[in-house]
Amino acid sequence: MPGDNDMHDQQQSANAPMDSASTPDMNQTSNASTLAKKWGPLAVIVILMAVGFSQGWHQYLSLDSLVKNRELLRGYVEQNYLLMVGGFALAYIAAVALSFPGASFLTIGGGFLFGWAVGGAVTVLAATIGASLIFLAARSSFGESLRSKAGGFIDRFAEGFREDAFNYLLFLRLVPLFPFWLINLAPALFNVRLGSYFFATLFGILPGTFAYAFIGSGLDSVIEAQHAANPACAADPSCTVTLDTSAIITPELIAAFVALGVVSLIPPVLKAVKKRRSEK
Repeated sequence: MPGDNDMHDQQQSANAPMDSASTPDMNQTSNASTLAKKWGPLAVIVILMAVGFSQGWHQYLSLDSLVKNRELLRGYVEQNYLLMVGGFALAYIAAVALSFPGASFLTIGGGFLFGWAVGGAVTVLAATIGASLIFLAARSSFGESLRSKAGGFIDRFAEGFREDAFNYLLFLRLVPLFPFWLINLAPALFNVRLGSYFFATLFGILPGTFAYAFIGSGLDSVIEAQHAANPACAADPSCTVTLDTSAIITPELIAAFVALGVVSLIPPVLKAVKKRRSEK
């Protein structure tokens, strides 16, 4: 009927301005949501990092803090073992994700509180999770934009790194050449898969972590030896205990780490040699 057609046309004309007006709002909402997903995780980490450093949370990750509170911490472990293990794991995850310095002393603390086996195992898992969190946050934010701007040698290097990411990351984790936090962030620029990153980190930090956990398991003997050498130190809260990690982290042990790292590079080297021969 003609009347029905006229009413239909009027409804369409009335709805048209509303739809066109709502489109920019929907686009703005979509853009805001995309930005929140992209930069939100990294922003949260940066804010927590700033708060942590301003409040001095990182100062608790020291040998002096461990020694001064060792009896209190040991009592907590005896009363609530599983709760303390979980709390230690969460503290380690946060320390790594926020890139706090002093993770090696926290590793020593794990060995001291839970023994080298349990302390080392919990530390390896917690450190890997913490490193993966900062890696994912960096990859989702600035990693994509930097990759899009890269070109030439950097782009080819990134492609080669991704092809053998596990071996390259394993080498970087085993050989103590670069800061832990730097290795957490750098692979984000190369779009490394989370699985490769996670397991390379997990296996790569095993030797060093258990070495420091072993130091922590013998911390009592170090404290007792220093107290025996200086009896006044036992009653003086301000007396600091020095720990010579070179007793365990020897040049020979570092050389062993380097050797393991070199072994991890054998597969990509052989792959590159095979590729060159096939191109000739």
